[in-house]
Amino acid sequence: MNVSTLIPQPQRRAGFLRSRERFVSEKSGCYVLTTFEGIVLYVGLAVNIRKRMNDHLDSPLKTKETPLGRAVWFYWLECEETEKIERTWMNIHTNVEGTLPILNSLYSPVAI
Repeated sequence: MNVSTLIPQPQRRAGFLRSRERFVSEKSGCYVLTTFEGIVLYVGLAVNIRKRMNDHLDSPLKTKETPLGRAVWFYWLECEETEKIERTWMNIHTNVEGTLPILNSLYSPVAI
């Protein structure tokens, strides 16, 4: 599924690289890891989006190649209703693809 299918749309995008972290918000919100082509690999929420991006950059699971491709883009939407938006994005992905995004191991509405 392509990131353009998500409602509401993420408002910002940065390369999924440590050198791009300074461009990522420190506010709460929801985010998506995608391939270069925009294929959704992971959906999440965070109290601090930048910190969460860095956590993922430290995770071999999130940085390695998947059958759909490697995570290249980090999209995000600053918001207060993180659980609602994350749940909506997960439901959209499940309706389109029949499953959660490939790097999501469980469906959890709990902020990290």
